[in-house]
Amino acid sequence: MSFLPQQVDVVSGDQYRYALSNFRIAHERVEEQRKQLEEQEKQVALLRDRIALLEGTAGNQDRASTKQGGNSVDDFSIKNAASQLERLINRWAAAIVRSPPASFDDLYAAAIGDLTGAYGPLPAGASPMQVQNILRHAMSEVISSEVINVLMVTNSADANVQLTRIHEHLFSRNPVVAGVWRRQTFSAAVESCSPELTSSILSDQLPMLIKLLAQQAQGAIAVLDAAYGFSRTLHGSSPSSGSAADAFYRSFVPEIGSQLHARQIELVRKCLRSERGEVDRVGATIFPGLVKVSRGTMLPGGQSQANVQTVVRRAQVMCECALNAAGEMPLSH
Repeated sequence: MSFLPQQVDVVSGDQYRYALSNFRIAHERVEEQRKQLEEQEKQVALLRDRIALLEGTAGNQDRASTKQGGNSVDDFSIKNAASQLERLINRWAAAIVRSPPASFDDLYAAAIGDLTGAYGPLPAGASPMQVQNILRHAMSEVISSEVINVLMVTNSADANVQLTRIHEHLFSRNPVVAGVWRRQTFSAAVESCSPELTSSILSDQLPMLIKLLAQQAQGAIAVLDAAYGFSRTLHGSSPSSGSAADAFYRSFVPEIGSQLHARQIELVRKCLRSERGEVDRVGATIFPGLVKVSRGTMLPGGQSQANVQTVVRRAQVMCECALNAAGEMPLSH
């Protein structure tokens, strides 16, 4: 019997050591790459947290940006919040009319004087409805000019004016940067305005009316506090969609006696003059309108068009004929 020699795969010691060395090197490189990926994931997470902090959305990343959820805001939620503030203003004015601290004629004359700067006697006969709505107009003016259109972030009126100017400058150069700055600024804003600031605003804007209201002026301060919360909703929350990231909100109040513009106002009562084809005017604005301001498109040469203002909520207005139907006194001197 013959035996065939068995073939055995044998490598030299040098080849074995070379293969083992290469395997060790490859394993170390894989481990190094794994650590690099982990570090990259940590850096990405830190970057996302930083962006959320700048955007003012830290702590709300898991919330859905729905109409009412999270830290976002959209036109629908703004309209709801505006309706709540409107009802509060109406209740304040109605409470004064139910227990007036002075005659209706004096209250009406004081409000008209504060609004126009022309103090003087008016024809007697102001009705409760006229007084209630002129009070709503006066409060709308204050909320629009002193609360919504000024970035109220601190309890210093001068500082708030300066912050508003900074925002305007940033917005003119880069609306997206302005939006991030605005939301970050409001994330550190005071929770509520100090009584000293609200009292100062009312005394400056409605001096004669606040003097007549006396103790009932506390109700006006409560309305301004609510308006401040509404302003924070407008300016401090992140938009619910990227298309609104470069826009912000402003308010407007149609002047008494001005023309009725259908795109800007919504009549709360039927206007008989308009139905007869006659021209009617604003009798009182009972709640400000809101517009969304965005930058215009870029033109050749690097210049941009004027800001685009889109009406989000039309001003709530009572026309002269509807207001005069409750009293014979005209609304102007």
